[in-house]
Amino acid sequence: MENFCKIFILKNGEIKALELLEKLKNNDKLTIQEFEYLIKNRNDFYDDFANEALKIRKHFYKIDVYFRALVEISSFCKNDCFYCGLRHSNKNAHRYRLSKEKILQSVEGSYQRGFRTFVLQGGEDSEITDEFLIDLIKKIKSKYSDAAVTLSLGERDFSSYEKLKNAGADRYLLRHETNDENHYSKLHPKSMSLDHRKDCLKNLKSLHFQTGCGMMVGSPFQTDLTLAKDLYFIQELQPEMVGIGPFIPADNTPFENYEHGDLDLTYFLLAMIRLIDHKALIPITTALSTLDKDSIKKGLSVGGNVLMPNVSPVENRKNYSIYNDKKDFEIQISGNFEKLKEKIEALGFNPNMSIGNYGE
Repeated sequence: MENFCKIFILKNGEIKALELLEKLKNNDKLTIQEFEYLIKNRNDFYDDFANEALKIRKHFYKIDVYFRALVEISSFCKNDCFYCGLRHSNKNAHRYRLSKEKILQSVEGSYQRGFRTFVLQGGEDSEITDEFLIDLIKKIKSKYSDAAVTLSLGERDFSSYEKLKNAGADRYLLRHETNDENHYSKLHPKSMSLDHRKDCLKNLKSLHFQTGCGMMVGSPFQTDLTLAKDLYFIQELQPEMVGIGPFIPADNTPFENYEHGDLDLTYFLLAMIRLIDHKALIPITTALSTLDKDSIKKGLSVGGNVLMPNVSPVENRKNYSIYNDKKDFEIQISGNFEKLKEKIEALGFNPNMSIGNYGE
């Protein structure tokens, strides 16, 4: 009788999960409690969700994997986030700031290799002013009119975002990190707030940026409930891009002795994000590749469709140390880039160097 009850409970749980999967397939919304249920019980139906995520990804994007050229333009940051190796109070961090000329050289080299999206990423550096960025964006867009510019430079005010959009920026990535106020306060200093972060994302959406959010998986004090709130936030925001990756500790931070995030949970959440936002552009992040040599294969199999090879000057890459032992999809020589494309093709996907806008 006891075994019968266990079987019944398991099958009843499977039925509930499959009902929720049908809702996601039909673009119906789930509650926070339903998301939490799926996260808690994910091992019972992981394959069903992963397979459906891949089907949806192939429906909208076929077998294309979009390549973006990532340029890390500054390792200076005014913030003191407890998890980040670039935090302001890390006196052991080696800082750099690329000149406009260096950035444009990286963009030029990437364009010649076929890239048509350039991602300019950095800490919240007061020297990376609106004027600096406006001039840089205009130079890129005037020379490469068939390319897109993506920015990932943290929180800025509405006026700044508006100026950058008017200069020609197309996309903006700003991870929300957590949709739980208490959790947010445990990851960031008092000078930062979840409300302000979410306001920034709303401003970006209102300015018609293709907007990206996302979070670490396995950050300290994270729970199934806080992750459920993250999925709910993504569902409500409907961003064009979502970037997630496992938490990896960084030296000289309050969290340097914590364990890294769970990889299997990260892959499940990638599948969930594809099911929540069918057309989302979802990168297989550097954090995943740092911990898992099979990250590309696994990430593509659960709905991921973007890779962002690092094209920053080689001498600066090791100093953009947001966490320990950061790996790159290395393309500093053309042979490595060709090998990466061959790897994608061997997995049954097509490397796509085009702009690759949301839903196209």
